[in-house]
Amino acid sequence: MASVRGMAETFITLLFMLVASNAGPVLATWLLQSRWSRPVDLGRQYRDQRPILGPTKTWRGVIAALVCACAFAVLLGYGFEFGAVFGLLVVAGDLLSSFIKRRMAMAPSSRCLGLDQLPESLFPSVYAAAVLELAWWWAPLLALAFVLVDVLVSRPLYLLKIRNRPH
Repeated sequence: MASVRGMAETFITLLFMLVASNAGPVLATWLLQSRWSRPVDLGRQYRDQRPILGPTKTWRGVIAALVCACAFAVLLGYGFEFGAVFGLLVVAGDLLSSFIKRRMAMAPSSRCLGLDQLPESLFPSVYAAAVLELAWWWAPLLALAFVLVDVLVSRPLYLLKIRNRPH
């Protein structure tokens, strides 16, 4: 029974890290408004004449995600290095999904269920499962749990005026 409890605690802490790392940029935007919101792509366009990532992917958001990932990794006992890699993978997944959405001619901050959540949750989940020597199925299970949490909290965060859109 203790191993099931330990597994549940690990699952919850990793899910919490995913949520916190992804919430960092949202909270930074809410707190800082437009301050320090320099786009990662510097406003440049890709060869298809569309933005590379778009104006909502900012250096402030990258830093916020990394700070949250590192802080919570340390607080939860995983260590700074684990948090840094975890946070970088969250950011990489988020930037990849934005890049793909721009290629699909989707507007910045538009909703694409799955694409908005899976890369930014699956990349760090695969890393966590490998480093913590968890079974392979932990990674997709964590990613799917993150999708569910994201869908459930998006509307309330919008109603609280923390998110700019209800999705």
